[in-house]
Amino acid sequence: MQLRADQLAGHLKQAADKGLRPIYTVYGDEPLLAQEAIDAIRAAARAAGHTERQVHTVAGAHFDWSSLLGASQAMSLFADKQIVEIRIPSGKPGKDGSEALQRYCETLSDDVVTIVQLPKLDRTQQSGAWFVALDGAGATVRVDAIDRKALPTWIAQRLSAQGQRVVAGEDGQHTLAFFADRVEGNLMAAHQEVQKLGLLYPAGELTFEQIESAVLNVARYDVFKLGEAVLAGQVGRSLRMLDGLQAEGEAAVLVHWTLANDILALKRVRDAMNQGKPLPMALREARVWGAKERLFERAAPVLTDAALAELVDAAQVCDGLAKGLRHPGWPTDAWDGLRRLVLMLCERLAAAPSRRPGGSGLHLALTSS
Repeated sequence: MQLRADQLAGHLKQAADKGLRPIYTVYGDEPLLAQEAIDAIRAAARAAGHTERQVHTVAGAHFDWSSLLGASQAMSLFADKQIVEIRIPSGKPGKDGSEALQRYCETLSDDVVTIVQLPKLDRTQQSGAWFVALDGAGATVRVDAIDRKALPTWIAQRLSAQGQRVVAGEDGQHTLAFFADRVEGNLMAAHQEVQKLGLLYPAGELTFEQIESAVLNVARYDVFKLGEAVLAGQVGRSLRMLDGLQAEGEAAVLVHWTLANDILALKRVRDAMNQGKPLPMALREARVWGAKERLFERAAPVLTDAALAELVDAAQVCDGLAKGLRHPGWPTDAWDGLRRLVLMLCERLAAAPSRRPGGSGLHLALTSS
């Protein structure tokens, strides 16, 4: 049984009457949401009479899986129901762990609720026999990260839970966007900033001025998310991310590699399309998938060969700047060069005519979000 994190509360409410699953597997790369999910399962188990608790942390290849299996088989000796937590920080139990987890799932008891905590798993890991056994024996809870687009709604929901809200309409959306800009990429800090507002101000409506004065700038930026923002034409956000990455001490070489890799991939896709290959095939050959696949589907058809050639040349110049070289007409600072590269790509996307149906006279809009 597979659940999203936002479905867990409803499941646990029903389970209060029908009974909890014997094993819950929580996996994902957002520590705050994963911990909240585990806390909710633990609280439901305690409410159902599971008062004792064991914690097993798989710290490496030398973990004694037999101790876990022995403990599970000895549960009937205890009068109290138990909670057994199995933490696998690496997400890789290994061969012995895989076999042990499969055997563990075969010996589950109604007197025990087991919680397995894992990081984000790829498709190969999710198709492993051990994970399939966990999923088949209980419920798996996938914890997805909150992306920038969904962050204002997430903040509003958290504020609402403590009896607070922003003003209605466009002003309120502006306030939430400002809040999101200050906490992007740092959900734990975002949670703490929401809690701080609950301590500083009473329940009710919050003004922009109150949030501006109280919420710290605790944003943390991901260099790979920068590429997505640039391809989406989000100029303001892209420049803000560049500033944040520079302030955090990120290497300009890594930032350049990310942007240049996207530009070269766009050129490969465009070249394949010029050879008559359909866009989906061109994207597969260029190894473009996931969130960037949708962005490439929009960008590749509208960028001209001349624009891409210019962007490739600019990326080569930035490569030299990042290595300490100089180029006529370009700034000497590598980060200033990267800002120019970001603006060039966003401007080329904005200047290209849209290929959407009925949109021959439209243009891709630059956004500041």
